[in-house]
Amino acid sequence: MEQGLTKKEYEKYVQKKMPKSPVIKNTIKAFIIGGIICIVGQVVSNYFKGRGMSVEEAGGATAIVMVLLGALLTGLDIYDGIAKHAGAGTIVPITGFANSIVSPAMEFKSEGYVLGMASKMFVIAGPVLVYGIIASIVVGIISFIVKTL
Repeated sequence: MEQGLTKKEYEKYVQKKMPKSPVIKNTIKAFIIGGIICIVGQVVSNYFKGRGMSVEEAGGATAIVMVLLGALLTGLDIYDGIAKHAGAGTIVPITGFANSIVSPAMEFKSEGYVLGMASKMFVIAGPVLVYGIIASIVVGIISFIVKTL
């Protein structure tokens, strides 16, 4: 903080100098690119259903393919380029989860497979997994209680 400025004056100065974010443009790009990812997922799902799989089986197979695609595109350094333009449009679909696991693994691979890649793989995705598992347990318990009443 510059000498002589109060905290409030400094915050006002920073707000004035900070570049404005193109919220509408970013939202549209996220919507379009996230929608394209979802269309790809729907095409994959339709393919599996067309091959005779049930809706549940096709859903599982589609999730596997989309995670594989997200991991592959991250490994080829394509997914991050798409994410630069799409923002949350690439984070929200399941491919974003794959990206959150593969990116740290790639970043730390120079430290070795065990101490680098394997130990750092879940740096970003770890909290998501923990809270997802906790939420699923809570929902399961609530569902069990409701069904037994």
